[in-house]
Amino acid sequence: MCGIAGIVGGDQIRTEVVERMTDTIAHRGPDDTGFFHDSDISLGQRRLSIIDLVTGHQPISNQTDDIILICNGEIYNSPELRKELEGRGHIFKTSTDVETIIHLYEDYGEKCVNHLRGMFAFVIWDQKKKKLVLARDHLGQKPLYFGNFNGAFCFASEVKALLATPWVKREVDLEGVWHYMSMRFVPDELSFFRGVHKLPAAHVLVWHEGKIEVSRYWDLTFTQKHNGSDSDIMDGLQQVLEETVRLHLLSDVRVGAFLSGGIDSSTIAAMMAQYIDDPVPVFSIGVKEQSFNELPYAHMVVDRYAMEAHEKVVSADMVHLIPRMIQHMDEPSDPYGVGVYLVSQVAREIVKVVLSGDGGDENFAGYDRYAGQRYADIYSILPKWLRANVMNRIVRLIPESFGYKTMAQKARWLNEVSLFQRGQRYAHSLSFLRFTSDMKHALFNRSVIDGIEVENSDQKILTYFDADNADDLVDRMLYTDLMTRMPDHLMVIADRMTMAHSLESRAPLLDHRLTEYAAAMPGRLKLHGSKLKYALKRVADRYLPEELIYRKKQGFGFPIALWMRTELAGCLQRLFQQSRFVELGWFQQQTMDKLLAEHLSGTMDHNFRLWMLLNLELWYRLYFENMSTDDLEEFTESLMHG
Repeated sequence: MCGIAGIVGGDQIRTEVVERMTDTIAHRGPDDTGFFHDSDISLGQRRLSIIDLVTGHQPISNQTDDIILICNGEIYNSPELRKELEGRGHIFKTSTDVETIIHLYEDYGEKCVNHLRGMFAFVIWDQKKKKLVLARDHLGQKPLYFGNFNGAFCFASEVKALLATPWVKREVDLEGVWHYMSMRFVPDELSFFRGVHKLPAAHVLVWHEGKIEVSRYWDLTFTQKHNGSDSDIMDGLQQVLEETVRLHLLSDVRVGAFLSGGIDSSTIAAMMAQYIDDPVPVFSIGVKEQSFNELPYAHMVVDRYAMEAHEKVVSADMVHLIPRMIQHMDEPSDPYGVGVYLVSQVAREIVKVVLSGDGGDENFAGYDRYAGQRYADIYSILPKWLRANVMNRIVRLIPESFGYKTMAQKARWLNEVSLFQRGQRYAHSLSFLRFTSDMKHALFNRSVIDGIEVENSDQKILTYFDADNADDLVDRMLYTDLMTRMPDHLMVIADRMTMAHSLESRAPLLDHRLTEYAAAMPGRLKLHGSKLKYALKRVADRYLPEELIYRKKQGFGFPIALWMRTELAGCLQRLFQQSRFVELGWFQQQTMDKLLAEHLSGTMDHNFRLWMLLNLELWYRLYFENMSTDDLEEFTESLMHG
């Protein structure tokens, strides 16, 4: 795994700037540094050595040294590609997997991406044509950011590298913040910084003579379904899963696995045990609050396969981690990211590479909201006026227990989403625990709202939900999540929180071939009545204890709602009293105070919203007031203890 950066254009300080950019992402590749400079471009790379530990130095060039590559990622079908390319006369300089990209480019140009099976973000400089090609993998496992600044086209694995240039002004993109408050992520090409853009997943960017063209090279279709019996389809799923896990073990260093105790990571770890002779090193975290603790289920897998277990139990003092998490994310952190950050810290002491269970919920329908849409259809038999008025008041009387998916939360969710139809319902279900449109209008000042180009965040969801490549409701929801939430939220967290510890994370369940197989499965095999992840559970049944598979879904989380009413209460109160977003005229103080008061009094569980507000305040201080992470940690400590 690596970090990459570069500049086309700029002035005479370009080479110095690229070296500075590369230094800012040294955590992504502490093993090696490489540069390429010519009269038009400067490229930089930091390497985490996984394959070809001796000769895999980057940048890599072709035999004639006029095509130069820097890449962040792994190409899992590289052994097969190398054999084919050598058969066509290509000569390789190294044994590294990513060199296959150069030779594919020689044969196919930017269409080389169509031959790759892996996770990647790469940059190719074609010296003869003076053409630059940027590409990002199918489901956005690896990041790539870019921007045009005063004639300098800059690009890098992380935003912080772009901020290290003298041309990028640090300005908040309030449109990005606006959509983030509803969606939990920044969609499309947007970021939290004005002028800084994401290259979307499954896209290629070509820069030539100052002109930029961005195009999609891959998409999913759910309309063509597998033939054969349900049993045949699930046998096929098992075969694809096993092949994918085997390919993801490609490495010259030891490989471990994250093991949360859920179905996805447990299935991956169990399959790994088939291919690795020694005990598989697995890494888990837990919490003292037993209703949230999944370690007992992780232990079941460890015992069955005689794995090498490593684990850690965490508590509410995790708030002190937030400054460093934000620094690695370049954006507000997420509660899910806390777990990934901590388990990565444990894993990096033992291995350089881990396999994760990311992608299981989005490919095989693992979230409650998928089944909830059907419950909403049934519930909608009641007249809308009754649900909007009488039932709305009744469900708000259910006391909140501040646990994981409480009865009060579920009842409010069902009643509220039932007031919408189809895509609007699904979009609203995604913002329900965050800030709905009405809540954002109460939080943001009018001057900010008037400046938002696309005010309706739901449209970012409807673009995919209403696409013509899926018919079944569950397929529409899965496609929407795979195209939005996956690359712009979950993979951002997975990449940054593992790379924070120089750890490479691989997600077999996000292999695009596996995703294509899952898309071609009938929707009823993913959401079977109200049974979530039906087919995957049937396959997992061949590897895991029944008690683990068919237990109630718990999720990889922490009792943050309870902590915010106890250990973190004073921290939030003091922070909101000095809100920078209020001082700048972006947020309304009374709305922030109301949310906190309702949470502390037990009236309503606002933990997701409060977490967002907490992180935005700390993010702003880190990036726009030049506080160091050490200073920010001292600041949060002072907030905790008054």
